Amino acid sequence: MAHLLSASCPVNISTCSKNSPNSLKKCLSSLPTSLTLQTSVRPFKSLPLNRRSAYKVLSVRATTLQQPTAKTGSGSDQTSGQDSRPTRVMVIGGDGYCGWATSLHLSNKNYEVAIVDNLVRRHFDHQLGLDSLTPISSIHDRIRRWRSITEKDINLYIGDVCDFEFLAEAFTSFKPDAVVHFGEQRSAPYSMIDRSRAVYTQQNNVLGTLNVLFAIKEFSEDCHLVKLGTMGEYGTPNIDIEEGYITITHNGRTDTLPYPKQASSFYHLSKVHDSNNIAFTCKAWGIRATDLNQGVVYGVRTAETEMHEELYNRFDYDGVFGTALNRFCVQAAVGHPLTVYGKGGQTRGYLDIRDTVQCVELAIANPANRGEFRVFNQFTEQFSVNQLASLVTKAGEKLGIEVQTISVPNPRVEAEEHYYNAKHTKLIELGLQPHLLSDSLLDSLLNVAVQFKDRVDTKQIMPSVSWRKIGVKPKTVSA
Repeated sequence: MAHLLSASCPVNISTCSKNSPNSLKKCLSSLPTSLTLQTSVRPFKSLPLNRRSAYKVLSVRATTLQQPTAKTGSGSDQTSGQDSRPTRVMVIGGDGYCGWATSLHLSNKNYEVAIVDNLVRRHFDHQLGLDSLTPISSIHDRIRRWRSITEKDINLYIGDVCDFEFLAEAFTSFKPDAVVHFGEQRSAPYSMIDRSRAVYTQQNNVLGTLNVLFAIKEFSEDCHLVKLGTMGEYGTPNIDIEEGYITITHNGRTDTLPYPKQASSFYHLSKVHDSNNIAFTCKAWGIRATDLNQGVVYGVRTAETEMHEELYNRFDYDGVFGTALNRFCVQAAVGHPLTVYGKGGQTRGYLDIRDTVQCVELAIANPANRGEFRVFNQFTEQFSVNQLASLVTKAGEKLGIEVQTISVPNPRVEAEEHYYNAKHTKLIELGLQPHLLSDSLLDSLLNVAVQFKDRVDTKQIMPSVSWRKIGVKPKTVSA
C-alpha cells in the first residue's frame, strides 16, 4: 500500500499482532462473503471479502504547521497557564460526503484535523455499480492537493472503527479534543436491500459508535463527541417535534423525557440505538456529547471544495444514496422526469452542505458539559417532495430546461400526507447563519448537474429498493 502515498506525507505502517483481528475488514463480517456485482455497462466479477487475509493498519500522519492565535470558535484551545494551540478534531468518516466537506472546513479554520476512514463508501459504489456525478479523487490525492494549496496538513488514519485496536491506536496517536462521528452507513435504501445489508448497517453503525464511546472513556475522557444523527429518528408524529426531549404530564406528574422515536428503516433504527447508547454513557461515564439530528442535505460546493477539482465532493443522484433535491437537479439536467414518490406530501427538514459544516463547527466551539447529552435538530427549512419538484421545475425554466414530473410507486413505507413541524432553534441561538434555498442556489445546483451530465447513468435514477420486498438472499442492485 505504500505506493499510494506521497513522499510529502510521513508514513507509519504497522501490522496488527498475530492474535488481533483483521483491522480494516472486521466490521464487514456481516456482508456476504461473495457478492455478484454489476454495472449498467458490464458485469463485475465477484469481489470476495476474505476476512482471514492479512491486512495492514495504515496511518498517515503529518505534522500540522504552527497556527496563529485564532479567535474563539476558530480552532484555538486556551488552557490556563499554557499557550494556545490548535484544537484537535478527529473526523471519523472524513472521506464521505459530509465528512470531507467538514474536514476541509475545520482545517481551513485552523483546527488540527485527522480523518479516520476505512474507505468502504467507495466500495459500496463498486458493489452496486454506482458512481458520483462529480469525479472523486483518491483520499491521498485529496489530502496532498489540500496541503499544496493551503500549506495545511490533514492527518489520515485508514482503518475501521469497528476494530477497537485500530481505533485505540488512532486515539492515542492523535489525542483528539473533539470527535466528529460521520463514520456510518448512511443510506436508508442500502439498509433495506437485503438481510446482509441490514445486518451490516446496524453492526457497523451501532458497534462502531460503541467503540468510539469506549475510546473516549479510556483514552480521552474530556473529549467532546459530536455525533451525526438524523431527523428520521423522530418519524412523522402528529405533534410538533422538539429538539431531542419533550416535557409531558401524565396522571398528574410531569417529566422531561427523550422524544419518542419512530424510525422508518434499519438505517434510521441504527441511529436510534446510537442515541440511546450515547445518552447512557453520558449519564454513566460523564461523557460530553452533542447529537446533531440532521435533515436532508443538498448541494456539493463549499468554499474549500471549490478550490480545486481534486477537492470536489460527492454528488450522489442514484436511487440508493442520492438525496431528493440533488436527484431532482440531475434528473432535470438530463431530461428525465422528476420522480416523486407516491403522493409527494412527504415533508422533511433540509439544509445546504455549507450549513452542515457550519453547524459542526458551532458544536465543537461550544461543547457540551461533562455528562451532558445535547440534541440539536440540524436543518434550516422544511419542504415537501412536491414543493421541491415545483422549485426545480421553475429553476429549470429560467435556464431553458423543460422539466416534467411523474409520480412513481413509493418504495418506502411512510406517510405520504402528514403534519410536520420540527423545532430547530438551538443552532440558530449559537450563531448559525443559514444558506436558505434560493433561486440562485438552485441555478448553481442545476449548472453543476448540467456540467457533468455526460457522467449520468440514467439506469441508476429510478428506485429499485423496496421496503416491502426486502429478502434474505443477497441481491444485485442495479438502481
